Amino acid sequence: MVTSDMVRLGLIDGDGIGPEVVRAAREVADEALGAAGAPAAEWVRLPMGQGAIDEFNDPLPLVTLHALAELDGWILGPHDNASYAPEFRTFAPPGGAIRKRFGLFANIRPARAFPGVRAVAPETDLVIVRENTEGFYADRNMFAGSGEFRPTPDVAMSVGVITREACTRIAHEACALASARRRHLTIVHKANVLPMTMGLFRDVCYEVAAGYPDLRVDDEHVDAAAAHLVRAPGDYDVVVTENLFGDILSDLAAELGASLGTAASLNCSRTQAMAQAVHGAAPVLAGHNRANPAALQLSTAMLLRWLGSHRKEPTFTHAGERIERAVAAVFEAGIATADLGGLASTSEFTEQVRARVHRW
Repeated sequence: MVTSDMVRLGLIDGDGIGPEVVRAAREVADEALGAAGAPAAEWVRLPMGQGAIDEFNDPLPLVTLHALAELDGWILGPHDNASYAPEFRTFAPPGGAIRKRFGLFANIRPARAFPGVRAVAPETDLVIVRENTEGFYADRNMFAGSGEFRPTPDVAMSVGVITREACTRIAHEACALASARRRHLTIVHKANVLPMTMGLFRDVCYEVAAGYPDLRVDDEHVDAAAAHLVRAPGDYDVVVTENLFGDILSDLAAELGASLGTAASLNCSRTQAMAQAVHGAAPVLAGHNRANPAALQLSTAMLLRWLGSHRKEPTFTHAGERIERAVAAVFEAGIATADLGGLASTSEFTEQVRARVHRW
């Protein structure tokens, strides 16, 4: 782990547009750390994806996993495991494998509209807190083996796992976040048809929330929540839900606010955190300097804020805030990449963000 006067952070390029957006995130982070008077980051570059297959015959080699264990945090670029050779597609997707190995149990996914960016619902400003370790995700809900299997050639089955321990810790994350925002927590579940598993999730979240008396707490079935999000996203502040529901609802919420090109996320435990944009590798854009770097830059801002909180170092928090404000200011100035209807390249957008981190 890092010492008090420096921070070592991992850089994992991944596939497709990964190298371009990871570089853009690092450049903005360095600029913001300097502007905030924070200790400089020592960046540790690590292989993953097709490049790791070429070098190590493994999309997520042990050299990367061993190095990550010594870091407080890292930036993860997107992976394109669907394009790997058939023998490597049976591996767990690298992002999921990292989450499982390091117990990154919370996936924090904000969704907000930005002035200057066309939004389906301009009032969108919410955070989805997704339990990240179990549910119906077969790549991470078992100690060994997979939670998905085929007992016969014509039957496929999936096991959903919900535990009191996992529900308790994600509920605390969500309650703490809601306490720092507008003090409204919504528990999303499907207990009407899955009363034992989803009922446990709902009930434990309510039990934990009782320890946060300043919160207004309610719950909704996931199908009703999806409809409600489309109709009135401004009704939501913090949503806590299980793995699969959180994955789906966060993509929906991102599109209401802007697009996946602005959808940030942080995967974290109590000791480590990983910045990872919600979007994929977009191989058709790779190498053309056209990718939108905003989502990973905003994810990196979340990582710096997390570091500031966990290391009790306010300059890291200030650096993260500078990035968030700078990205918003660039959008408000009418500067955006092509996916948002703009003309800026990846590097041009990044230069505009770098210039604006010095304004606060």
